Amino acid sequence: MKTTSTSGAWVAAIRRDRKATFGAVILSIFLLVAIFGPLIAGDPQALVGVPLQPPSSEHWLGTTGQGQDVLRQLVAGTRVSLAIGFAVGLCVVGVGAIVGVAAGFFGRSVDAVLSLLFNVFLVIPGLPLAIVIAAYLPSGPFTLGLVLVATGWAWNARVIRAQTLTQRKRDFVAAAVVAGESNIRIITREILPTMTSLLVAQVISSTVYAIGAQVGLEFLGLGDVSAITWGTNLYWAQNDSALLTEAWWTFAPTGLCVALVGFGLAMLNSGFDEITNPRLQLERAWRSHLLGLGIAPSRSTPVTVGHE
Repeated sequence: MKTTSTSGAWVAAIRRDRKATFGAVILSIFLLVAIFGPLIAGDPQALVGVPLQPPSSEHWLGTTGQGQDVLRQLVAGTRVSLAIGFAVGLCVVGVGAIVGVAAGFFGRSVDAVLSLLFNVFLVIPGLPLAIVIAAYLPSGPFTLGLVLVATGWAWNARVIRAQTLTQRKRDFVAAAVVAGESNIRIITREILPTMTSLLVAQVISSTVYAIGAQVGLEFLGLGDVSAITWGTNLYWAQNDSALLTEAWWTFAPTGLCVALVGFGLAMLNSGFDEITNPRLQLERAWRSHLLGLGIAPSRSTPVTVGHE
């Protein structure tokens, strides 16, 4: 019952925030395409026409250099790319949460070892490391996901460690320790619930990272080029010299979809930040009040409480 009411409160908060609503609408459209699109569009591998045929009434987005329908490949790639993106986003935050909470809660030698571990990963540039690892592992979506998780978890761990160090000093944690609760229960029932908004924001930002990195690695040919994803669509467009032949329809729709999903997730993340940050909520209410009085607020306008 508590979970249902909490999720209902989140949905209501998203509906009240324009940024979050706009981002959620964009994301929902792509999720519907990912779930139902491949069932309607047809076989993306089928040879349906002349290679590099421009968009027409028969093929709305034209054909690829192999004579396949671009729209079918775009729809099929949506499912795979979003699935990998969200799965990697959840795993990245999951690993980061486990390492960060353990380092912040247990402290001392555990904190020293785990902090050294994720600081090493933070020093090494993520994308070059991902390229090196992906080049020496068997290609495929699972391998690509593991590479992205291995190179993307450290920043989340560092942020969660800092939050855990702060929460560990709170009175409710001390009360739980005095009451004899186990460490696992304190972490899962007392500390992690206070980080819900942070974890949600990290999942969204990590999903943006995962989709962008996946498309980039596959565009470089480091994924399974026989699979149908947004990244392999761009890879084959490059292979077919789409820019030189001005076959824009083979890469522009895919690039637009990547940009729209990233934009939608960024808007959703910004909306969540405004929903969960009391200062931003106060500032928005104050600016709305000024607009209602016919006063144009500026960036230098102070935010005050009890202005009436």
